[in-house]
Amino acid sequence: MSNELKKYREQIDRIDDELLTLFNQRAGLAQQIGHAKGNSAVLRPEREAQVLQRMAQKNLGPLSNQGVTQLFTEVMSQCRALEAPISVAYLGPKGTYSEEAAIKRFGSGSNFFALPSIDDVFRRIEASEVRYGVVPVENSTEGAVGRTLDLLLQTDLKICGEVILPIHQCLLRKVDSWDSPQKIYGHTQSLGQCVGWLERNLKDIPRVSLDSNAEAARRAANDQDIVAVAGEQNANIYNLHILARNIEDDPRNTTRFLVIGKQDVAPSGKDKTSLVMSAANRPGAVHDLLVPLAQNGVSMTKLESRPSRAGLWEYVFYLDIEGHQSDAKVAAALLQLKQIAAFVKVLGSYPVAV
Repeated sequence: MSNELKKYREQIDRIDDELLTLFNQRAGLAQQIGHAKGNSAVLRPEREAQVLQRMAQKNLGPLSNQGVTQLFTEVMSQCRALEAPISVAYLGPKGTYSEEAAIKRFGSGSNFFALPSIDDVFRRIEASEVRYGVVPVENSTEGAVGRTLDLLLQTDLKICGEVILPIHQCLLRKVDSWDSPQKIYGHTQSLGQCVGWLERNLKDIPRVSLDSNAEAARRAANDQDIVAVAGEQNANIYNLHILARNIEDDPRNTTRFLVIGKQDVAPSGKDKTSLVMSAANRPGAVHDLLVPLAQNGVSMTKLESRPSRAGLWEYVFYLDIEGHQSDAKVAAALLQLKQIAAFVKVLGSYPVAV
């Protein structure tokens, strides 16, 4: 070993020693805060968002902001676990993008539970069997996840946060060969995200939609005639070969996930509010719903319509707006909306994904 290399490694060792001391000092302070809070919520989404935003702003590199965010998410996760590990349900089985989103948001110091459906995630939180859930709500290619929107309308659970996850699909198989696959398995949305690639490369192979990509990978692991569209992590979990990577048609393919629970989230300074509403049955009613936002200077970032299930050809509208519901402008707009809309439900205010 050269003297120069030895010198660098000694410097790294000294820094690691300092980091370990500082991490434990931080953990000790987190424990003291936990004792001071008593029975209040262990998770403070607004505080954690402020920490991540501040670290990204102060980051001078060479670490990327994404790397810094992941690092401090894990630090906060381990500190939280000293109080009590947070229980988090997600759409399973193990290996789904929902699991990846849950780990990205909560870190590995949490207790994760893979459930078979989005309905099950909502039910387990409602029954207080788990504290939080992570569910998909929209994809940049395939659009909204209707079941998540319907359950937000039907239940009393609140949106506590969001996770934005780049989605890269792979083609997986039990054998390392392209010869004669008989079926392509995958989640409906994932098959839709890769439809162009599949048409070009596996045009005549039947496609079978399943509840999750992880389930597609599990079945492919038991049958060499099946290829699965799934994330790379499933290759390790189910001992599959990766025949092709990044087969999604849009390289910017992204899925947005929601963190749901029973907790109201305080303002972080950079927030979003989600709500659902319906218009009165009269001409111009939908236009009138948007007027309070414009009058109060509130920006709308999303508008999605869904059948209300209350009557034929009746719809509800899901909106995302900038700001927290306690902000003066947002509060004023919501007050006006409640006076003119047939129905308004605030689904939650929460920090914008870092």
